[in-house]
Amino acid sequence: MNHLEAMQIYVRVAELAGFTRAAESLGLPKASASTAVRRLETLLGTQLLHRTTRRVRMTDDGRAFYERARDLLADMEELQCMFRREGRALRGRLRVDMPGLIARNIVIPRLPELLQDHPELQLELGCSDRRVDLVREGYDCVLRVGAPGEGSFVARPLGRYRVVTCASPAYLARHGVPRTLEDLASHRLVHYVQAFGARPEAWEYWDGARYASLVMDGALTVNTADAYQAACLAGLGMVQVPLQGARALLDAGELVEVLPQYAAEPMPVSLLYPHRRNLSPRVRIFMDWLGEAMRPYLEPAA
Repeated sequence: MNHLEAMQIYVRVAELAGFTRAAESLGLPKASASTAVRRLETLLGTQLLHRTTRRVRMTDDGRAFYERARDLLADMEELQCMFRREGRALRGRLRVDMPGLIARNIVIPRLPELLQDHPELQLELGCSDRRVDLVREGYDCVLRVGAPGEGSFVARPLGRYRVVTCASPAYLARHGVPRTLEDLASHRLVHYVQAFGARPEAWEYWDGARYASLVMDGALTVNTADAYQAACLAGLGMVQVPLQGARALLDAGELVEVLPQYAAEPMPVSLLYPHRRNLSPRVRIFMDWLGEAMRPYLEPAA
């Protein structure tokens, strides 16, 4: 095993915080991954990882080496591709994450055309509502709805989702159709949180000069977009969701938009990727493809 291969193994071990997952993702025995990293430490004359029985974490030297090695590997991949003709099929593993509703309704229906053009591309598609750790979990890029958050990554804005307030016809038949802010005193929300124990967001609205919020009661709190939508359909309360995700249900009359004059602030949609000087061609081309796939569903970024 050469030094470049050992470097690739170390980077994956550092990102996944463990030898077992790193070896599985690379198709190697765990012992081979461990041996490669130990030889690399011997070559460099420093310890790169603190090892315990449950996980590994980088030393200070290991983190410094990881940052340089990650950039070097990206540069090497770019060099290997710089003289290839445009349109050459991509190959290799690509790990991405995005909300499940976007994957199901927008991205997966268009994947056959992408994979037909690039049959050797191995796509790992995570569909999670939680905020994955790009570096630790080894993601090449993530599609995120809402504020990108903080971290060692680059955010590429794609546009914004218009947000609508919805309720089911059954809910409105029981509680009435709210027409003013005062009417909301007799209404309830379905609350959504990414992690239980967090404070649910209040109902958000435009008051004519700024975006404001109003704390409202709710009998149910969920932590996935699918459950959030299902709870609204069941008449358990009002929800505030991107228009794109609710459009078919609104058109079918299964949901009804309420208080359109008090619309919530549009939600930014971004592609996030780890900070590197250069992106590998497969990541760059996939992100361009994904941006084009999302374009018809988004308003321009502010």
